[in-house]
Amino acid sequence: MPAQHDIAAETELWDGYAASAFKDDADPSFCWTQYAGHGPGPELLGNPRSVLEIGCGTGRALAYLAQRGIAARGVDLSPVMVKKTTTKWANSGAEFVCAEVLEYLSEHEDAYDAVYSIFGAAWFTDPGRLFPLVRQRLKLGGVFVFSQPPAIPGAYGPQGMYKGGFAGKAMFTYRYSYRPAMWERLLTRAGFATADAEVLDAPHPGHIGTLLVRAVAA
Repeated sequence: MPAQHDIAAETELWDGYAASAFKDDADPSFCWTQYAGHGPGPELLGNPRSVLEIGCGTGRALAYLAQRGIAARGVDLSPVMVKKTTTKWANSGAEFVCAEVLEYLSEHEDAYDAVYSIFGAAWFTDPGRLFPLVRQRLKLGGVFVFSQPPAIPGAYGPQGMYKGGFAGKAMFTYRYSYRPAMWERLLTRAGFATADAEVLDAPHPGHIGTLLVRAVAA
């Protein structure tokens, strides 16, 4: 049975996240993994002239790309976060939009050279609905790249996640976890020509790795 997302409740959850995650003194930075300086960089996007980040969070990656002359737009569900990023990165050239990602991709017809997500909307949105919409928003030969934690063995599909532990107001969302091969199948079913998914090992043995997925639009 599909997970039933409550967008109003999830907006409240991500507004709370914005209050703790956003740092006023942060610098632009682009890293696919949860470990600073580890793994590949923006080269996985190719040489795009335009990008869309879905679930752009603190905006650091988008600002990094915008400062390098790329037309960079980000979508995030949290109005608190979008207000903070718009103010913080006003001089970078990046554009931030407050919207639910499925609605945004459905209603806007702009096409991009690359769409990406770093522990963002690709982790928290039903891929059966998200991936076809991403494909529609990509130019011919465009790429879709996303990263997130790998699935816990035996725990696949939508996974419920509470905010702030197991006490207090019941605020939760759903994240999506699959084996790498399943991510590849979901992407090719959505119309991508090729898809490659792998788990990148952490820089320290025994630590949590990073799922890294890249698909190309035909």
